[in-house]
Amino acid sequence: MLYKTKIQTLSRNPFLLKRHFSTKPKREAPDPTQTICKIMASTPVAALDTALDQSGVRLTPEIAEHVLSRFQNAGMLAHRFFLWAATQRSFSHSVRAHHATIESLAKIRQYPLMWDLVNTMKSNNSLNVETFCIIMRKYARARKIDEALYTFNVMEKYGLSQNLVAFNGILSALCKSRNVRKAQEIFDKMKDRFEPDSKSYSILIDGWGKEPNLPRAREIFREMVDVGIKPDVVTYGIMVDVLCKAGRVDEAIGIVRSMESSGCEPTSFIYSVLVHTYGVENRIEDAVDAFMEMERRGVEADVVVYNALIGAFVKVDRFKNAYRVLNDMDSKGVRPNSRTCNVMLNGLIGRGRTEEAIKVFRKMHKVCEPDADTYTMVIKMFCETDQIDMALRVWKLMKSKRFVPSMHTFSVLINGLCEKKDVSRACVLMEEMIEKGIRPAGVTFGRLRQLLMKEGRDDVLKFLQQKMNLLVKEPLCD
Repeated sequence: MLYKTKIQTLSRNPFLLKRHFSTKPKREAPDPTQTICKIMASTPVAALDTALDQSGVRLTPEIAEHVLSRFQNAGMLAHRFFLWAATQRSFSHSVRAHHATIESLAKIRQYPLMWDLVNTMKSNNSLNVETFCIIMRKYARARKIDEALYTFNVMEKYGLSQNLVAFNGILSALCKSRNVRKAQEIFDKMKDRFEPDSKSYSILIDGWGKEPNLPRAREIFREMVDVGIKPDVVTYGIMVDVLCKAGRVDEAIGIVRSMESSGCEPTSFIYSVLVHTYGVENRIEDAVDAFMEMERRGVEADVVVYNALIGAFVKVDRFKNAYRVLNDMDSKGVRPNSRTCNVMLNGLIGRGRTEEAIKVFRKMHKVCEPDADTYTMVIKMFCETDQIDMALRVWKLMKSKRFVPSMHTFSVLINGLCEKKDVSRACVLMEEMIEKGIRPAGVTFGRLRQLLMKEGRDDVLKFLQQKMNLLVKEPLCD
């Protein structure tokens, strides 16, 4: 099994480091998606269209969707590819491709370009309610509440009728961005028009739970029952989650017990909430009991509930038990995901067990694909342990996998380089970040700016600032 061999001291053996962090990708059959991603990751923006034209790849809607998914953190680059693809002979983008590009542009607040795509969809009759739900979510997440409401209200001008899905969409967007009071106001004003369903009420219960306002969440739950809408398994799951987060685990257990009389069986998600909550409260025996009860009731354990149990053991520093859970997952045929390994990594790194964390990271490539959090965590670990060369090795490994770094991953490595006063390499990364259409955090840009000013490199600072101004109209805050 993955975790039974004795931990090797990788940092003392250059051969092992070279072997386990080799950035040379394995030889594999040509893949059109990989070909395009490689071109996009390595070609200057000015030459991108020509390089793509010369790639010889015959583009399909599915390939375009995969590429846009890979570059979701690089909005301007994704948009550039989207525009190039639209010019190809006998090709038209799917609705999913339009939505992926809209999301990428919204992440970096390129709203005019986002609305240009909406107008394109309108002209080819591909707009749907989900398009507007995506935009509402993105505006709300950016704290642009007026714009989110405008998006909801403008639907009819784009030929779409507001319906219950759109109503639930604006409620969800507001609640997820911690604007539940506004969501409640809209709900109360429009509920006679849209006839709320269990999802509408569940959204509000979840929103009040995150406020946090448990009495109000309870009140909405009671109102739902009083108007004759039967809670479904999703509503029960949300109510259990709200109660657990409020420290009312016993009341949450009562909800679980009452589900049977309502004809609802508890799901693995509900048990994962209980296991996670017990873990947060250091009640490891209760966490194990909840997991075992789930198995006794015939509820099949999935990766989410296993992750919760691993997290519970990690929190109380019982890594041997966590490894046993990994073994159990393997025997049951439940494949770990990036979250599984991130929980382990976070616990090991937090306790200074760097060598063991390296081993978990190395093994994870055999069982699941690391995500942005994984790479960010490991790069940060090496930066904080004064191993900047190792951080750069992981960075190269990540890029060899055609993995587009997120803003946070860029920031961690740039900050690490700034800490080492390696301004030149930090500037290269900053330029690459901006070239990919990723807006750097003000703190990160400010730190690099201070170092450039200290070294008298005003020309470089001016160059980077000009590139920033091309990316966003709003200047970075000091």
